[in-house]
Amino acid sequence: MEDRLIVQKNFKYLLFGMIGIGVISMLFGFISDPERAWANYLLNNYYFISLSIGAAFFGAIQYISQSGWSSAFKRIPEAMASYIPVAGVFFLLMYFGMHSLFHWSHEGVTATDELLAHKAPYLNVPFFFFRIVLFFGLWTIMVRLLRKISLKEDEEGGMTYFYQSEKYSKVIIFIIAISFSLFAFDMLMSLEPHWFSALFAAKSFIAAFLHASTVITLIVIILNKIGHLKMLNRSHLHDFSRYIFMVSILWGYFNFAEFMLIWYGNIPEETIFFVKRSEGVFQVLFYANIIINWFIPFLFLMPRMTSRSKVYILPVIVILMIGQYTELYYYIWPAVVKGSKFGLLEIGTYLGFLGLFTLVVTNTLTKANLVPKNHPYLEESIYHQF
Repeated sequence: MEDRLIVQKNFKYLLFGMIGIGVISMLFGFISDPERAWANYLLNNYYFISLSIGAAFFGAIQYISQSGWSSAFKRIPEAMASYIPVAGVFFLLMYFGMHSLFHWSHEGVTATDELLAHKAPYLNVPFFFFRIVLFFGLWTIMVRLLRKISLKEDEEGGMTYFYQSEKYSKVIIFIIAISFSLFAFDMLMSLEPHWFSALFAAKSFIAAFLHASTVITLIVIILNKIGHLKMLNRSHLHDFSRYIFMVSILWGYFNFAEFMLIWYGNIPEETIFFVKRSEGVFQVLFYANIIINWFIPFLFLMPRMTSRSKVYILPVIVILMIGQYTELYYYIWPAVVKGSKFGLLEIGTYLGFLGLFTLVVTNTLTKANLVPKNHPYLEESIYHQF
């Protein structure tokens, strides 16, 4: 089945325009309010790398579970994962904003802070960037290996490449689970190095999986709308919705468990995180995040009728994309900006990163047939009905 994506020039110009807006916004931010600009830089970097990592995990899970229904759509998580090396470059550039973001990166801070002195063997600038290089190196190697095998399967067919993909997928899920947990510690938890949470790693990983599943579904629906992936039907939509529904429940459970245990334990080193966020906009965001990232998908995607309809799924997807932003804003702004500023800088920076992410994903999608021609479960996916 031949199905190639051709990106129109006008769409590329739009993406370049969004990237331009992002560059101008960041330059203006670095001049007028460096800490706020670096907070935006970190938020958007983390936002889109979490989508890429979540997509890589989603694709690996399909191979491990030998899912037939999703085989026709595997090019989408592959394309999203192709953004990983691009994001790696941006995270390395964060070297120039370390002092604006991370209190522990300042020289001499360990001399007056016993806890940071204890954490210094792990929280130091050289080792921090060594971990970034290591993580992105592992992620890039694994996703490119799976992509290479996937394209070989298209050319030659047979079961050999499928079994190889399944084998390497079992490796990548463990690499992602461990490395992304440490990555979340580095990028988010270490913004407040005196705070700790035993559930933060799992919660961050689940959030990445949730929002990646959401964006994969969005891209599939958009491609179908413009004339591609014509096999998409209500049964496929139901399965995509089940992923979003299921992982949103996990997200809600881990968020509740984290807050409940910290509230019940009432240990100052843990409660300080929520005390800082107990007033004004951040108190509102605490409840808004629960409503956006758990209650709305739970409510609207639980009924069979709504979980099979684009009319209901699309608004939930948009709300969850906003929810990912508000969750990261809730983590980062009180620690870095010390306030709830939101304006053209935030909007412009997000548009810039969104344009770059979309450009990379669409460019990858054009390089191969959208439907994997020789996947052994392709027929099952095309005629998937229940």
